[in-house]
Amino acid sequence: MTEETTDGMCVTADGVELAVRDHGGDGPAVLLLHGAGRTLLDWELVAPLLAVRHRVVAMDLRGHGRSGDGAVPWTFEVAVADVAAVLTAYGIPGAAVVGHSMGGMVAALCLERGAPAAVNLDGHGMGRPGQYAGLDAGYVAERLAEARKFAEEAGGRPFPAAALAGVLGYQAAMAKELGIPYELLEAGVRRSLGETADGRLFLRPGRERACQAQEAMAGLDLFALYRRVARPLLIARALRPDPPVPGAPPWFDELMAAYREGLRRDLGELARTAGRVTVAGVDATHAMLLERPREIAELVSGFMAGRECDATLWPAGG
Repeated sequence: MTEETTDGMCVTADGVELAVRDHGGDGPAVLLLHGAGRTLLDWELVAPLLAVRHRVVAMDLRGHGRSGDGAVPWTFEVAVADVAAVLTAYGIPGAAVVGHSMGGMVAALCLERGAPAAVNLDGHGMGRPGQYAGLDAGYVAERLAEARKFAEEAGGRPFPAAALAGVLGYQAAMAKELGIPYELLEAGVRRSLGETADGRLFLRPGRERACQAQEAMAGLDLFALYRRVARPLLIARALRPDPPVPGAPPWFDELMAAYREGLRRDLGELARTAGRVTVAGVDATHAMLLERPREIAELVSGFMAGRECDATLWPAGG
């Protein structure tokens, strides 16, 4: 069921309202998914470029932006079911699923539900200890446990309303460093704001849902999934490191450098051995949607044009 709101359309899935934005366009349909802690506004620069060749729809994932939380825990299975509900409501069952970051993981999992094609834009999570090139696996396992604890503690943490100016100031600094529009970052923050009963603010998803999402990502073996996909999948990797994370442990940058090298190695091998997988690099940081919108749109459209996509099983089968 769809319902029009002042922000666009709302699809109800299993009693949860999912916020959706229809960017229009004609041609093969694509559904756009954002990353953890982000919203559909991340696609505001890419979507109009895609709409030249495609029917384009974007959604806020459950627990994010203006979509509801629901009563059940956040899992990838629930996210994939929400995607199917949106595609059914919009009458585009043959849509390919294109996601960034955590949304890219959801997109890849949609292939097992019958999506005709998927694109994962830099959605790698923290991987497995053996993927960190040049580092001892035991050392990496310890550091990953610490990194996940750091992420869980930061996710959805309430803060005084007066501190919002500081949150937006950090976004402004990031926008300047990366050369991306601050207005979109600010709009994304405001779209993500939630409020506690005592008047404090937090960035959705809240603590509980944020921890559930972190647990889901930690439990997903992406390369095992990649090796068994039977439909076209494009995986893009950011070629430039991200800016330093405020408050991150001193070893974090070394860990991420080793992971980037491991991903370069492992995705290269995957591209050579998995016939349905295409791998590409994007000259950007993880914020590639805002840094390189035209390149991302051309990458997605080129992939779609070069693949034969069988839509007969999506979203009802699988």
